[in-house]
Amino acid sequence: MPTAALTARPAPGAVPTGELVLPLALVAVVVIMVIPLPAFLIDLLLAVSISLALVILMVSMYTQQPLEFSTFPSVLLVVTLFRLALNVASTRLILLHGHEGSSAAGHVIRAFGNFVVGGSYVVGLVVFLILVVINFAVITKGAGRIAEVAARFTLDAMPGKQLAIDADLNSGLVTEKDARARRRAIEEEADFYGAMDGASKFVRGDAVAGLVITAINILGGFFIGVVQQGADVKTAAETYTILTIGDGLVSQLPALLISTAAGIIVTRAASGADLGSEVAGQLLMSPRVLWLVSGILGAFALLPGLPFLPFIALAGATGGLAAAGGVSPAPAAGTSDEAGGPGASRPKEERSEVLVPLDLMELEVGFELVPLV
Repeated sequence: MPTAALTARPAPGAVPTGELVLPLALVAVVVIMVIPLPAFLIDLLLAVSISLALVILMVSMYTQQPLEFSTFPSVLLVVTLFRLALNVASTRLILLHGHEGSSAAGHVIRAFGNFVVGGSYVVGLVVFLILVVINFAVITKGAGRIAEVAARFTLDAMPGKQLAIDADLNSGLVTEKDARARRRAIEEEADFYGAMDGASKFVRGDAVAGLVITAINILGGFFIGVVQQGADVKTAAETYTILTIGDGLVSQLPALLISTAAGIIVTRAASGADLGSEVAGQLLMSPRVLWLVSGILGAFALLPGLPFLPFIALAGATGGLAAAGGVSPAPAAGTSDEAGGPGASRPKEERSEVLVPLDLMELEVGFELVPLV
């Protein structure tokens, strides 16, 4: 006798595993802020922060419609809180154990402080300030403005879209289920852009907090090194500044990636392809433009003082793309085909009852009126 397959069912009152991930993550963020963490755990959490930023950036690039990543505002809030908690934990570690050497704050912070900026705290400070300006004044400000305008226009267009859906429903072009789904999509779009308008403030606040935390770390580390540890001014300034700059850079890198992801999300239009495919197709769609750019780059290569090899290589690559795309121009308007010449294909005539559906009418006649009919 065949046995029925047994299906595992959750016990009554059991909580699904997916619902526990976010609450546990928020509890872990609070624990990171309160409890001192060792250096190896700080390294692991900083690597997790960079990985999350890369995942969010890639998802935003491969999203075909903004509503496919409708949880982005909430994700942005959680990731920003996680990054600020890491700033608190790394600040505590630097101020408590910075006098032990550059490796006391972890290998990730030391690598960003020594290798990335060449061990010069002046260079590191300049690079950090440049990243803050790029993140705060360029990407975040632009993304916030776009989200604000998109939210306003989406709300203004909602009544017209609702009326269009009602008209299609009354004329029989869509079913009640389709109309309900379209109304829900309009509401979700308005909610999404409204949430993105507020979520952009988190990113701007994170950039300001990173700048303030870096200044506090430098001043606090200098005071602890000179007053409490008895180190000379030069040693204390170099040690704590290198660690602080490394901490600032390792926190600004994920912040910059997430700000870029926010800008990509709010600037995306609904389409059937990912961002990379659309950009490549639209930039390389005109061979005429590529031939022109190739000629300009070739002229730059011949100018005295400019490096010849990079410009001529780029000119050759651009010319190759133009040749691969074809150089024949598109037929201009007014040609024989479009003007109705001998070889012109005539448009197919369609019946009016196919284009505009006809309403069915029923006429009921009483028995006494049958002879008249």
